[in-house]
Amino acid sequence: MTARIQVGGLQVAQALWQLVDSDICPGTGIDSATFWAKFEDIITEFAPINVALLEKRQQLQQQIDQWHTKHPAKDVNPDQYKAFLSEIGYLVPEGDDFQISTENVDHEIAAQAGPQLVVPVKNARFALNAANARWGSLYDALYGTDAISPQDGAELTKQYNPIRGNKVIAFAKHHLDTAAPLVQGSHADVTRYYIDAGQLRMQLTDGTITSLTQAQKCVGYQGSADAPSAILLVNNGLHIEIQIDPDSVIGSSDSAGVKDLLVEAAVTTIMDCEDSVAAVDAEDKVEVYRNWLGLMQGNLAASLTKNGKQILRELNDDRVYTAANVNASTDANTVTLPGRSLLFVRNVGHLMTIDAVLDKHGNEVPEGILDGMITVLAAMHDLKGNNNGRSNSRKGSVNIVKPKMHGPEEVQFTCDLFTKIEDALNLPRNTIKVGIMDEERRTTLNLKECIRVAQQRVVFINTGFLDRTGDELHTSMLAGAFVPKSVMKQQKWIKAYEDWNVDIGLECGLQGRSQIGKGMWPMPDEMAAMLEQKVAHPKAGANTAWVPSPNGAVLHSIHYHQINVAEVQQQLKHRKRASIDDLLTIPLLDDTTTLTQQQITFELENNAQGILGYVVRWIDQGVGCSKVPDINNVGLMEDRATLRISSQYLANWLEHGLCSAEEVMAALKKMAAVVDAQNAGDPLYINMAPNFDGVAFKAACDLIFKGKSQPSGYTEPLLHAYRIQAKAG
Repeated sequence: MTARIQVGGLQVAQALWQLVDSDICPGTGIDSATFWAKFEDIITEFAPINVALLEKRQQLQQQIDQWHTKHPAKDVNPDQYKAFLSEIGYLVPEGDDFQISTENVDHEIAAQAGPQLVVPVKNARFALNAANARWGSLYDALYGTDAISPQDGAELTKQYNPIRGNKVIAFAKHHLDTAAPLVQGSHADVTRYYIDAGQLRMQLTDGTITSLTQAQKCVGYQGSADAPSAILLVNNGLHIEIQIDPDSVIGSSDSAGVKDLLVEAAVTTIMDCEDSVAAVDAEDKVEVYRNWLGLMQGNLAASLTKNGKQILRELNDDRVYTAANVNASTDANTVTLPGRSLLFVRNVGHLMTIDAVLDKHGNEVPEGILDGMITVLAAMHDLKGNNNGRSNSRKGSVNIVKPKMHGPEEVQFTCDLFTKIEDALNLPRNTIKVGIMDEERRTTLNLKECIRVAQQRVVFINTGFLDRTGDELHTSMLAGAFVPKSVMKQQKWIKAYEDWNVDIGLECGLQGRSQIGKGMWPMPDEMAAMLEQKVAHPKAGANTAWVPSPNGAVLHSIHYHQINVAEVQQQLKHRKRASIDDLLTIPLLDDTTTLTQQQITFELENNAQGILGYVVRWIDQGVGCSKVPDINNVGLMEDRATLRISSQYLANWLEHGLCSAEEVMAALKKMAAVVDAQNAGDPLYINMAPNFDGVAFKAACDLIFKGKSQPSGYTEPLLHAYRIQAKAG
């Protein structure tokens, strides 16, 4: 039983009460008793509204289900479908044009285009790695991944391979030529970098003295002007530090003594309380909140053992340079850049409740409301400067990403909640900013109106293919059988969705005030493919996109040097908006397509393997997002979004008779043995086969066989219930 403390009408888990009373409140100007009294007032007012919004989701879904039952998809035209969605209030009228007016937006959000990490804040080491991934070694990211081909003797070996190293250096020098080209020659030909009269000069191998084609791209240096240890460059708003040390192992072999390029990479990071986290009770939430508090106080630390040595990981300090004073437009003698990524915090959505606090009726409180209140209270340490000299928001904002909101009403609920939290904690209006995740169809179709109600708070919108597809599947579950997952990305609604998000964002004035983001690269080991393909995101007008690792952030930063996103957005403002008819084209199998048994079996096993590989770690070990080998042993980042799409796919195919329950169960049992083998090296792993009676296997089965009845197709209710059962066991 959870030990609880009575505070007013609330029953608060003792561990959470202790955290708030002893660790979070001191230094905020808010005492514990006041905090819980204000929270109880908010719960009393907002919990019933939260319930009503969830009931409306269910009501709309029932109406859509009934409509699809009466109207075969092949007989429906777009105008008829839109009229129906408007009639039931799913599609709302679009209002007049407007421009958002968000104020006090951090520079990293408003002005810098660059990679974004999403990391489970429940894991302190992961959180620190991500926060410190604002800067990363380009040489290390290239050398240690498949971004550099192993051909021609450039294999990745235990000992340093100079052939591979030379490929890394050649790549990096070419990157410099792209980001900061010289008037003459190449960075590969430089034998000396130095500062002369406030300008960067380079001496080439033939003795020529040259400079940058754009002198203002050199903004600072470290060391002496005559022999600097670092040169700071800027291009498209992102920085590159040329590190010079002729006595180092790498620098001694470089003609200019360059030992590395330290690049600005993860400009922003989302510290996640939601999708990547397995947090189901008060014990888990205390861990989540404690780590977020440490980030806001600037004192989070984690110990780890590396190569037999104990290492203490802490947050990086800011980086300081002597100003190059190229344009003499400032009297400042130094340039100081943040050493850490700007941190958002992702609260959970509106669906789940949590036993960390019980209301006056003994009911669990909405988890999203608890997240909002406590993460903002913790962030007050940053706002008040209680951050150990490691500030997060320099504009005095708390940036919260809010997932899984359905339409403008739910966005309005979030904004109203943030207003009440500001009042409760004595914060100026609109201190709390909101990131709107465009991952539910009702939000996509009404995105302009969602942004309108948050126009004084919005700092982020993004697309998320996986959750968005999961919602597409569940919303249109009864319309018919969906095309296989392997061809979903070729369907017309996907391109319309990705374009629509950018189009609406630019129409509403997000350029220069807010992030327009794109989704995750799901294969953390496939960096060569990411370098080739993810440039599509800045080309699409996104000024941020998700990456799965610090190395991924370093490599994705290259794309923002190649593409000036602000210029791309300026061009995209003039294109025709994406088609809402395309958005509403349900990706169903047509009458002319007959899947072979081999195709069906592949889809069943592929989905079953992905579900099991993720669920078994989530339920048995409490591991949220992780790299899970797929059916071909390729490591994929799996989370609740991937689980939602896979489970809803199988539920849809069961509903429409493309497969039988017996075939699905056979695939699950076959893949359970495969997943067991893939996890054979994990001493904590509990095998699912051959008995198939464990909690994790049952959870995976329920996600499929009960998938049709899950609210919006979400996986959280079943995951949480089975994880609580596993913890109790």
